[in-house]
Amino acid sequence: MNQVTKALNIKYPIIQGGMGNVSNAPLTAAISEAGGLGTLGIGTMLPDEIETLIKDTKALTDQPFAINIPLSVSPAVKETAMLIFEHKIPVVVLSAGNPAPFIPKFKEKGVTVICVVASVKHAMKAEQAGADLIVTEGYEAAGINATEESTTMTLVPQVVRAVNIPVIAAGGIGDGKGLAAVMALGASGVQMGTRFIATQEGAFHENYKYKLIEATDTDTMIVGRTYGKIRRLLKTPYAQELLKDEVEGADLQTFANKTTEDYHRIGAVEGDFERGFINSGQIAGLIKDIPTVEELLNRMMKEAKQSLTLIERNL
Repeated sequence: MNQVTKALNIKYPIIQGGMGNVSNAPLTAAISEAGGLGTLGIGTMLPDEIETLIKDTKALTDQPFAINIPLSVSPAVKETAMLIFEHKIPVVVLSAGNPAPFIPKFKEKGVTVICVVASVKHAMKAEQAGADLIVTEGYEAAGINATEESTTMTLVPQVVRAVNIPVIAAGGIGDGKGLAAVMALGASGVQMGTRFIATQEGAFHENYKYKLIEATDTDTMIVGRTYGKIRRLLKTPYAQELLKDEVEGADLQTFANKTTEDYHRIGAVEGDFERGFINSGQIAGLIKDIPTVEELLNRMMKEAKQSLTLIERNL
């Protein structure tokens, strides 16, 4: 048991990243059942939809899971907090905004607070505001990214040095070797998103899963840098269209209109890459199979232990 597993009451130091409006109960429950911490990302969902998702997940597992609230995106932050209290969700993940005003309210109710950051400065502020754990997310990660563009390898050790609470690494991690690597940098666990897409329990279109399996190390792309709204996507016709619009001078509103969660659903759930986009981290090139979540987590832990043993032998 390490700092992360103890704080979150889980078996393995592996948590699921928020997946916005394509979050689903089967995957979240499977991760928690397998010993990790499943997470429901609420994206732009409204309260009724969020509550249904919570109930569906609780019907599939009695293990702890978390709710991710993207503060600057969600139209239902206060309502989601009330649902967390009502349904006794033990962990909240705050991202995409200033968590300071919200942390005390969750702590008063006994909810463990994880804050997602992309800089040392924000990690320190989150700790000062009362966060229990930090997820430090590198530029390798899928979906919405920070403008700082710091990589996981450089960011993790700096955040670890700057704060006294447990640090969870995110971005570019998809196997046990990655888990071992960030632990060597001082992290106590990992957050993964892309790797969990290509699992048997992931309620995503098969086109999405097989697109990840076929991906190489250069098959993700960045859009939105012009607008300060960075997203890492898998290369698809729709993603290429977004980049073309940007290069040709489309305004921010056009970009925002074409990157709503509706288009995310079209790509991820409907599997239509001409009309919608799919998120992907740079780790995609490492994904070559579609295991069950349990198989993936068990394999990761075995690989991590083997990697750490090998490192010790080579020193």
